Amino acid sequence: MPPPTNEPVRSYAPGTPERASIQATLDRMAGESIDIPLVIGGNEIRTGTTTPVVMPHAHERVLGVHHHAGPAEVTQAIDAALNAHREWSSWPFEDRVAVLLKAAELLSTSWRDIINGATMLGQSKTVLQAEIDSACELIDFFRFNAHFAETLLSEQPSSDHTMWNQLEYRALEGFVYAVTPFNFTSIAANLPTAPALMGNTVVWKPANTAMFSAHYLMKLFEAAGFPPGVVNMISGDPAEISKAVLAHRALAGVHFTGSTAVFNQIWSTVGAAVSSYASYPRLVGETGGKDFILAHPSADLDALAVAIVRGGFEFQGQKCSAVSRIYVPRSIWPAVRDRIVGMMESVVMGDIRDFRNFMGAVIDRRAFDKISRYIDFAREHATIVSGGETDARTGFFIRPTLIHTNDPQFKTMTEEIFGPVVSAYVYDDARWRETLTLIDRTSPYALTGGIFAQDRAAIIEATSALRYAAGNFYINDKPTGAVVGQQPFGGARASGTNDKAGSTLNLVRWVSARTIKENFHPPRDYRYPFMDAN
Repeated sequence: MPPPTNEPVRSYAPGTPERASIQATLDRMAGESIDIPLVIGGNEIRTGTTTPVVMPHAHERVLGVHHHAGPAEVTQAIDAALNAHREWSSWPFEDRVAVLLKAAELLSTSWRDIINGATMLGQSKTVLQAEIDSACELIDFFRFNAHFAETLLSEQPSSDHTMWNQLEYRALEGFVYAVTPFNFTSIAANLPTAPALMGNTVVWKPANTAMFSAHYLMKLFEAAGFPPGVVNMISGDPAEISKAVLAHRALAGVHFTGSTAVFNQIWSTVGAAVSSYASYPRLVGETGGKDFILAHPSADLDALAVAIVRGGFEFQGQKCSAVSRIYVPRSIWPAVRDRIVGMMESVVMGDIRDFRNFMGAVIDRRAFDKISRYIDFAREHATIVSGGETDARTGFFIRPTLIHTNDPQFKTMTEEIFGPVVSAYVYDDARWRETLTLIDRTSPYALTGGIFAQDRAAIIEATSALRYAAGNFYINDKPTGAVVGQQPFGGARASGTNDKAGSTLNLVRWVSARTIKENFHPPRDYRYPFMDAN
């Protein structure tokens, strides 16, 4: 199999061919209004119950409508997955891999602008954020998952000339339910296709706010050669769909990225019904985060400030890994604050089709209102150092916001906001060790975090003290931007099951091993030598 390498990130700098190409694609896609059907067993299903798909940064512009699944369509999708399972799970591994590798090649070439453009328009990502996510990371998922699966399947027990021992890595018995978020197109594609690579068939429910890119992902899957029924896309009321799916006897697994509260509900539902399933369902989830940066007095101030601005405000802070709380020693706070504010005040935000913009809009009105309430609370009970302005007239825009609080348990220091809001707590330099304990105990989450320091002893101490505070820990780097094949991603505690997307650890959850022993010289006498008289 071709050895995997990370897909290069294109610059989209002025004068480059990729810039002209994506701009032409954006103009074409923005001028269309499409009808987004359910896709079940390879067939497009239109129910007539629809929701508009709009641009978050220009919410009067309707990109299309997506159809909702009812109970009948959910059952149809499950049946299609179960019917496809018989053939797909019996395909040789090499043939399933070939489909994923073709998808990667298509995405790296003729489909790149389509998937990037859909992500930009439908999720308000800048061209660079879309390129990193919906092109490069997704290509990496396809190629590296193929490599990791090959590595997993090569793990075999020992044998000798008298017997042959094998591990057969079977697909799970039943279907997998993939529930994906709006914020990463790469995650939306990886959650159904990683189980599919291992021979499973999938019922996929994308976020309603990401149906524009999900529609084009399904087209990509079809072009790559996924047979009908291997991935079935349904949308609509999340609670009603999940209620029907989780009640089915053939549920074999759940691959989830979203809120902790929703994953907890899924876990509770499955637990309550566990005796009704044919097998124990595999539950794999990556959920919330309250991600931190800890600064030591020896930190590089410029690098620290850039990490906070990029880590906290790129893609409007709508990353599960985004910097949300920072801990800065009093001795360097004024200098760090001024550097952060200087960059924040220069940030340009607006329609992502204008490539001068560093930020777009938050995903929808619900997110806008929630984030605005946190900012209003901080305005009354803390200090807004910079930002805090909101405007939903044309798009759901929230200026990058820096809050300073003297309370380490302040609301915005402890609760997940999922927006462009960073809260700062300034600690006394002499309370370094107490601050390590504070960081570890402040949040129920444990997704990402990092330390900035030049003092190696401080790095060693923080890495040890914060061992369980983050599943992805960064030293002198922002805690966002994990790369497939380099930083397997996932957290524990209330941040999920830490099954590390983009690694063998994730793929092993989607197989059920069978041991096969073939004896070349079976015994022909039931008696053992110890039974002889002398």
